[in-house]
Amino acid sequence: MEKLGLGARKPLGWKKEMKRKLSEMVTLSSEEKKKKMKRKWGENGAEDGSLRNSKQKKAVKHEHERPGREKQLICSREESIKVGENSSAKKKSSTLEATVKGVLLSGNSSQKQAGISKSSSFLDKMRARLKGGQFRMLNETLYTCRGEDAFKLFQKDSGAFQMYHTGYQEQMSHWPQQPVQVIVDWLKAHSPKLVVADFGCGDAQLAKAVKNKVFSLDLVACDDSVIACNMAHTPLETASIDVAVFCLSLMGVDYSSFLKEAYRVLKIRGVLLIAEVKSRFDAAKGGADSADFVKALKGLGFSLISQDLNNKMFVMFYLQKQGGKGARKAVNWPDLKPCIYKKR
Repeated sequence: MEKLGLGARKPLGWKKEMKRKLSEMVTLSSEEKKKKMKRKWGENGAEDGSLRNSKQKKAVKHEHERPGREKQLICSREESIKVGENSSAKKKSSTLEATVKGVLLSGNSSQKQAGISKSSSFLDKMRARLKGGQFRMLNETLYTCRGEDAFKLFQKDSGAFQMYHTGYQEQMSHWPQQPVQVIVDWLKAHSPKLVVADFGCGDAQLAKAVKNKVFSLDLVACDDSVIACNMAHTPLETASIDVAVFCLSLMGVDYSSFLKEAYRVLKIRGVLLIAEVKSRFDAAKGGADSADFVKALKGLGFSLISQDLNNKMFVMFYLQKQGGKGARKAVNWPDLKPCIYKKR
């Protein structure tokens, strides 16, 4: 092709020729770029539109990794904080845990104790009711049998005697005044040289409370100081005692035989002290008349010094043995009301 000058006339079709050459140049440049991309990224590097250059790939890579890194950073920060906190809080945590465990254990133990307490409280009540029922049964038996039968009963079963006196003491604990204390006070107001016979002594409380020499007598010997016997037949010598005491112990249908024995062992001018449940002398409710009781004692050979019927729970009789040989004719003894309990 000849060079065309500026003023030369252009041949026909030159525009098409120029377009063709330009398209070839563009094609060559695009192919070269593709080759370069292939050399740099491999066969698929130019085909992936999302990874057109390394910057885009790195940007995409960073975009994918950022949430994980942020999470790792946050976790690492939290862990470092936790590690720092744990180092200082481990002791507190362990102490708190120990405290909580201690509280829980103490709570459980207190709940267990409360449960045991409730359970034991219920059992205690049941035992108390059972013992109360056994006491009432034994008490009725003593009031309605003969002295010899009561002696044989308790000789065979000393545990029954212990059960009876446990119930007796429990009942006495509800009385505003104890009759044995009245007798103790009387003895303390008199000479300690007086020799005493305590008929139906129980646990020998009277002997332990005074300085006097006391012969403690009962159906069973609770200790070595007590003489076990039928109180109608004691081993005491005749006219050897200064004071004979019956403190809630005139029990049995043959109670008069106990009083006859007291008369035998008492010295002349010796004193007889009797404390008995007040209901037994309530004539309006089936009890004996106290005047009839005193009359019978006079027939036996006693004289009345004084009596106290004002106490709410019990009555007191103070008598003295007169001279002579005692009653020469039969004495009409009143029936003392026995303690009979309502059936439950």
